[in-house]
Amino acid sequence: MTIKRIFLVAAWCAPVLFLSAQTKAPDNWFTLDKSKDNVLGTSSDKALAMLKEKNRKSQPIIVAVLDSGVDFLHEDLKDIMWVNPGEIPGNGIDDDRNGYVDDIHGWNFLGGPDGQNVHHETLELTREYVRLSKKFEGTNPKNLYGEAKKEYDYYLKIKEAFEEARQKAEATKAQIAAQFERVEKAFATIAAALGKTSFTEDDLKSLDTKGDKDLDEAVALAKRVLPRGLTPDNIAQQKEEASGDQLRYNLNPEYNPRYIVGDNPEDLTNRIYGNNDYRGPDAAHGTHVAGIIAAIRNNNIGINGIADNVRIMTVRCVPDGDERDKDVANAIRYAVDNGASIINMSFGKGYSPDKKYVDDAVKYAAAHDVLLVHAAGNDAENNDTRPNFPNANYLEPARKGLFGKQKTAPNWLEVGALSWASGERRIASFSNYGKRNVHLFAPGYQIKSTVPDNEYASFSGTSMASPAAAGVAAIIRSYFPELSAAQVRDILVQSVQKQEGEVYKPGSTEKVKFSDLCISGGVVNAVNAVMLAEKTSPAKKNKKAIWREAGAGKKVKIVTP
Repeated sequence: MTIKRIFLVAAWCAPVLFLSAQTKAPDNWFTLDKSKDNVLGTSSDKALAMLKEKNRKSQPIIVAVLDSGVDFLHEDLKDIMWVNPGEIPGNGIDDDRNGYVDDIHGWNFLGGPDGQNVHHETLELTREYVRLSKKFEGTNPKNLYGEAKKEYDYYLKIKEAFEEARQKAEATKAQIAAQFERVEKAFATIAAALGKTSFTEDDLKSLDTKGDKDLDEAVALAKRVLPRGLTPDNIAQQKEEASGDQLRYNLNPEYNPRYIVGDNPEDLTNRIYGNNDYRGPDAAHGTHVAGIIAAIRNNNIGINGIADNVRIMTVRCVPDGDERDKDVANAIRYAVDNGASIINMSFGKGYSPDKKYVDDAVKYAAAHDVLLVHAAGNDAENNDTRPNFPNANYLEPARKGLFGKQKTAPNWLEVGALSWASGERRIASFSNYGKRNVHLFAPGYQIKSTVPDNEYASFSGTSMASPAAAGVAAIIRSYFPELSAAQVRDILVQSVQKQEGEVYKPGSTEKVKFSDLCISGGVVNAVNAVMLAEKTSPAKKNKKAIWREAGAGKKVKIVTP
């Protein structure tokens, strides 16, 4: 699930956040180096300079961004978008015969044949509640035994969790409404004093309050919300958008937009559906992720991405709500089949009813030497004790008389979010963590990157930390193509910049050792990764050569690492 607008608007309105606003992060801090710039970034700028000094050559690699969509025409991305060599743009023909028509820059598994797109979606919790309610509502549990009784007990847990989530959403809606009412009242007070309904920060500077307490308080509040984008002109729209997306879409049992796609979401054998609208209805999140990985460097435009020889493939599978397991699995397979070396996945959820289907796709990626990089989540929770899907852990089919044995994908990197602050506040307060299930931390707070329509914005989240780590992985895979995906994962984990001392555990005031919050006890570091890669001998692996039919009996080789 990507960033929710409801939370962003709540942040604009919450007084506690105004009082504790932090200093702005240094520009492009996620590419900087601790020893050189005194900022705990990825050190990618320094690593690339070091590689250039050594005259080491790179080869272009494909990084797939599984997300909400990417603005493929953005000034800082358009020249590095992956272009399918087996397709002829716009002819309405599946030239490479891979099942996807005109998939020039990727694919959209949330699109319909008529060009429409799924934007909002329900949570997986809601979908499970609907599915199980149809099966068990009104059932007498005394008549259930074995697997049916186990599933009924699961239904009761789902029902309780769903009802609790609805109650919290109702309370949040009421709180947000109260905050908006407070801002509306302040705006009305200022409008009366100025004699006009629309005003700016400059108008506030010139306004003489004459010691009026109510007006002073109104101006103080307006000065906090105006820079955050909440204005007299858009407050009605923002209020409408913030008043109930969760209740209207995410937690609404009656809402089901899947008819737009036109497939049967329960038919996991169907992989051919969707359309080629790579951008979708809201590509802010995916475009931001793509820019962190590879926005064109040193072009005097916008920002510098981390890696310098990447082609971005966009695979849209993440709506405003919870992604479906079917779409995630098919998106992974699409990326693998079309030559991706790295797949970034900045999304997650708490339930995964078709996890085996996703696990099979993860194994497929591992078999084809593709690295999967995943965001740990933004709930300030421990991923060792609280489920977060998808993940690297999968259950093998149970053998006779035995439970299935859990194994871990060797090509998976789980990433938590780092703040640019030093000392005890190095880890972002919202980040998930886990001594067993989170590998390392990467920059994920106040990250400036690309957003649609040639714009730039700062976002925070493990959604930003994951592409930061993926960008470092892209440097290694580009400059050391002989190394396998599993080797690159291990290199990033083993070469972290180790972090000593204590930090605040996310979501609490408790201080713990940094090393207690992730496997590596450190932060991704491109310089260290490059030095370790130089010392690493290639593992034996099967070379990957992916061929696609190009029409007229011809074939095109997509990639040969």
